[in-house]
Amino acid sequence: MRKIDPSSPQPTPAHRQGLGRRLRLGAAVLRWRIASRLPASPRQLVIVAHDLVVAALSFAMAVILRFGTTELGPERIDALVQGVPLFTLVAGLCFLYFGVHREVWRYASTSNLLTIMQASTVAVLVFFLISFTVDRTHGIPRSVPLIQWFVLIVMLGGPRFLYRLLVQYRGRQNAEGMGPIPVLLVGAEEGAALFLRALQHETRQLYRAVGILDMVRGDRGRQILDVPVLGTVEELPRALRQLEVRGLRPQKIVVTVPLGGERMRELVTQAERHKLTVCRLPSLTDFRQAFDDGRLELRPVQLEDLLGRPQVVLDQAAIDALVHGRRVLITGAGGSIGSELVRQIARLGPSRLVLVDSGEYNLYAIDHEIAARHAELPRAALLCDVRDRERVARIFAEHQPELVFHAAALKHVPLVELNPPEGVLTNVMGTRNIADAALACGALAMVQISTDKAVNPTNVMGATKRLAEFYCQALDLEAPTLAIKGRPPTRFMTVRFGNVLGSSGSVVPMFQKQLEQGGPLTVTHPDIKRYFMTIREAVELVLQASAHGIRDDAARGRIFVLDMGEPVRIVDVARQMIRLAGLEPEKDVAISIVGLRPGEKLYEELFDTAEQRLPAVVPGVMGAVFRSIEIERLLRAFEELGEAARQGDEAAIRAVIARIIPGYASSLAADAA
Repeated sequence: MRKIDPSSPQPTPAHRQGLGRRLRLGAAVLRWRIASRLPASPRQLVIVAHDLVVAALSFAMAVILRFGTTELGPERIDALVQGVPLFTLVAGLCFLYFGVHREVWRYASTSNLLTIMQASTVAVLVFFLISFTVDRTHGIPRSVPLIQWFVLIVMLGGPRFLYRLLVQYRGRQNAEGMGPIPVLLVGAEEGAALFLRALQHETRQLYRAVGILDMVRGDRGRQILDVPVLGTVEELPRALRQLEVRGLRPQKIVVTVPLGGERMRELVTQAERHKLTVCRLPSLTDFRQAFDDGRLELRPVQLEDLLGRPQVVLDQAAIDALVHGRRVLITGAGGSIGSELVRQIARLGPSRLVLVDSGEYNLYAIDHEIAARHAELPRAALLCDVRDRERVARIFAEHQPELVFHAAALKHVPLVELNPPEGVLTNVMGTRNIADAALACGALAMVQISTDKAVNPTNVMGATKRLAEFYCQALDLEAPTLAIKGRPPTRFMTVRFGNVLGSSGSVVPMFQKQLEQGGPLTVTHPDIKRYFMTIREAVELVLQASAHGIRDDAARGRIFVLDMGEPVRIVDVARQMIRLAGLEPEKDVAISIVGLRPGEKLYEELFDTAEQRLPAVVPGVMGAVFRSIEIERLLRAFEELGEAARQGDEAAIRAVIARIIPGYASSLAADAA
């Protein structure tokens, strides 16, 4: 060891104290990092033992490779005897620090190799720095560290990659025995490469890619991970003939890229002709699960994939600002729209969430779900019928909501047509009760969920929702004069949209149930069309419209209309759902035309003939303006309606509605004729 020169400057006590503090702090951080990465399972202990043995052997092999066995004298053997334990200790600490033992060998990849290289580099450098400090690496030439670095990387990485190759080989052998499902990929992009890599990582391969169809021309002849690009999607029949000649006819088509609704529908139709089923890739999260579990499951194409609606850009900052830190009350909280409102709003951090519903089980279900996902969120689940004016007033007085989302309504057209009093009491009087309570407690805003059936209504349900729109519009215009002193006037906003996929009572769940029973699927008219949107997207746009409306006081009296895209024929929806089930329309499952139901229209509209249509106020949301009705006139009509509903006088109900909504009177006359 080196001797200290007495004539050299000696460190002061303060310097020693500061240096000691830094060393202790560094040692503490190092201990914490290593302790947090200690082996957590017997398998990891075996890996650690393997790596320590490799570290010990790497030093000895580096010396032998440098000198050979004939030139190993006593001096170098002493260096080996002293160096092997020291390097093993240093390498072990470095391996723990970098978490080399935590990688799963059957998924060994370049990222694992980089980790091994980092740990090996640090281990070799630290070891030879210590050796140089102690005895200037006496007996060991300085070329040995470089040799050892290569040896260590090869000895650590080699077994890992060999194990991965062995697992893949066994997977292919098992797959050949069980018969992997041949699949044809659509899309020669990153999604296809990701899927093919996932297949390589499977311990037992369930699928085997036999070809790829691209979206554009010019890629035929290329390969992605040894799978050939056979042409474009339009060339599917030619590609199938080519694969069939080679004995590789696929059983499934896997869509790896986003497709528009029209192209997806065409692909499903083509696949049906060739007796193929269409699947899509799982999400990125599912891919990660596949890597962890050694399996990969494809997802069936959903009806919303066939709609192919473009993704709307959300103003997430404005939506967060609307909800975060505020008290929010949602009526109809257990329904289709109401429960999705609850889910999305709960994620935005309100200070309190009040769930209101008249259905006991629905309210319990959504409250239980939120309790599990957001246990820290203060909330109240309250049974209440919005028709009970006194109960509504007490709830608002107690909880003082700042934002109110009114989703409670009767929305089934034939049932409300057969029960007009119930439709009036819930959709008209219930909305009035909620709006009046929001105004009385000084809420910042009330958002009413409306429907396209309120446009030029020909049925009681649509007419009652139109009257609710009238009332909220009138209150929105009158609110500045009715506001509580010292508080901003309440905004009353109406958001109107069409059908949502999967909502209770809608056509899609009915078709699903009929499919489970073997059919037939019942359609009221071969030409009937409806607008469709997913529940998630509808609620996102409701929040987007609300965030815009609450900031734009000049927009009072307007109705927000969601951009629903193009209407879809219900009979086409029925055919596509049959195809998605792997069956053929009219052959495996019949479609029966049963005739229009009471109050049902062939075509729904998003804008009334008396409304002025405005351009998009925010992405995905349009505006509409129509001449408002004086609130005094509405209140008088509501008193008549309420009395007629309580008396069960359906003729009086229809007469009052016809007096306020002129278009409804003409539809009555047409029905009578």
